[in-house]
Formats: sequence, C-alpha cells, structure tokens
Amino acid sequence: MYPTNITPISTTLKEALKDKIDFKTKPLGALGVLETIALQIGQIQNTLTPILSKPSIVVFAGDHGIVNSKPVSPYPQEVTQQMVLNFLNNGAAINVFCNQNNIDLTIVDAGVNANFEENDNLIHAKIAKGTKDYSITQAMTTNDCLLALNKGKQIVTKLFKEGTNTIGFGEMGIGNTSSAALLMSYFTNTPIEDCVGKGTGLNDDGVTKKGQILRGVLDLHEKNIQNSMDALTAFGGFEIVMMCGAMLEAASLKMTILIDGFIVTAALLAAQAINKNIVDYCLFCHTSGEQGHEQMLSFLNAKPLLNIGLRLGEGTGSAIAFPIVKAAVSFLNEMATFKSANVSEA
Repeated sequence: MYPTNITPISTTLKEALKDKIDFKTKPLGALGVLETIALQIGQIQNTLTPILSKPSIVVFAGDHGIVNSKPVSPYPQEVTQQMVLNFLNNGAAINVFCNQNNIDLTIVDAGVNANFEENDNLIHAKIAKGTKDYSITQAMTTNDCLLALNKGKQIVTKLFKEGTNTIGFGEMGIGNTSSAALLMSYFTNTPIEDCVGKGTGLNDDGVTKKGQILRGVLDLHEKNIQNSMDALTAFGGFEIVMMCGAMLEAASLKMTILIDGFIVTAALLAAQAINKNIVDYCLFCHTSGEQGHEQMLSFLNAKPLLNIGLRLGEGTGSAIAFPIVKAAVSFLNEMATFKSANVSEA
C-alpha cells in the first residue's frame, strides 16, 4: 500500500470555534453551510482565525488507450491535446473562473499522447503518451502508477512551499469518465451499469454500449485486483493517479482540498481507500450531472455546496464554489460579535 501520513483534523479548538461562530451577530445557524465550512477550515488549520492563502487549482491531463479501440467517447483522443493548448492560451472555462476569483491555475501533462513546447504555465510530468488499452491489459505498470502518485505529491509539495494552503484539482482526458466509472464500481461495490454516464455526450445507445464494454473490462481484471494500487494500475488514467497522489499529499500537509466532479471524486475514492482521514480535509464543491456522482458523494457521506447541473470537469465546480468558501472564512474573521457590536442577545 502507498505510504501516507494523514492525521484526522484537530478537535482542540472545535468548541472555541463553535462559540466564535455562534456569538456572531446572527441567530444560531443563520449562515447555514457557511458555518459548517468555517468550522471545518478552522479545525484543518487548528486556529480561530484561518486564512485562505494563494488558492490554487491544478488541472492534470492524460490520455486513455481504450479510446483508440472502443467507442467510449464521441470525441477523438486529440481533443485532450487541443484542450491543454486551450488552457495554456487562457481560453477555457477553468481559465475564466480562476481569473474571476483570483485562483492560481497550474496545468500538468500527466500523460497526454502528444509533445508540448516549453511553457511557464505547463508542468511536464508525462509518465507515458497515454495509458494502455485496459480492455486488453492493465492501464499501466505498478512502477508507473507509483511514479504518477509521487509526481502528484511533488507538485503539491512545491505549491505548499510557495504559500498555497487551499487547493482544488481538475482534469482533462478524453475517455476518463470510463476510467472513473470503473474505479467507482470497484471502490463502492456498485454495478458498473449504474456508474456509466454520457461523458462528453454519448446518446442512450452509446451509454449502453459503453456499459457493456466496461463490464468486459471489469471481468478481465477483477481476479487480479486485491487493493487500491491494483485498481489504479488496472483502470486508472495517469491524470487520475497523479491527482490521487496530489490529494494525499495535500491532506498530509493539512491543506483545504476543493473536490470537483465525477473524475476528481473517483480519484478521491482511491485516495480515501489508501487513507480514510483524507476526507476530513475535503470540501465537496458540487454535484455533477454525470450519472454516478451522487452515489459517490453518498458513499463518502459528503454534502456538496452546489447543484447547478455542471458536468464539464476541468475543476470548474471548485473554482465556481470558491467564493462560498471565501465567504465562510470572511464571516468567521470579520463579522462582529454581539458583545463587540453592543447588540442584545436572545
């Protein structure tokens, strides 16, 4: 099993944080989920005055070998490369929302089937030019899986040393909803047919065919999977595995983690199977429109902040939800108490 050092969030200041929240100039519980967020972040940072320092979103990109042999996506594989270039040209939805909310954005080539020129905004962490076709063999070797986990860890460690304490993750990879569905099925023990969705736009017949293909993939690998690492090796994309490693390191560094949609939550399912304490550090930003995501969230006992029909990926849900997180920390630090404002209590 992959080694981690993630402790449960501290309860030392839990009651003091509750008191600070309750004695603000408002009825008890009147700020709803903002109060829950403020309490969680205060516990993560173990302080009565938490801060959100250099918020960042890291988008991992990688290709999937199955796309070239099976109809699991209506888009060709080269769209992954094209979208990475779109990110680097500041033209994608995630760019817009990060710019709007002053979030630093980092793009990582985890395993795109293309070569990119040097770019200050791109981290070259390519394991290989896409995974192998997991309808035939394992997606990657055990060594490549470990390498991807460790590269994700290194990326987060660097951001942490540069001052980031709040981090979200996004992804880009044609075919990665198939990988995520397989991981969901394994980690939640859910029939694969209930995990498969439309991805980038399959019709109903396409979804049915996709489910049949992935049923065959599960049948092929099932007997060889004994633990989380085996599942990631069999089904994972390099972007998903690298994201899993990044999440585990973020939690070990006591960072607040913003969880996006279906693909990111699949990576979290693997991460929490490695160390269950990671969930303490996660804020679940939204419910994806992709089939299966609500079941993932239920499995994790998670309550998402938004449910507005998003199903784009890229980390967009995390970027859109960030102002809510910021509002929670702001009221905790800046809102007056009954005593300081000379307001009578109930």
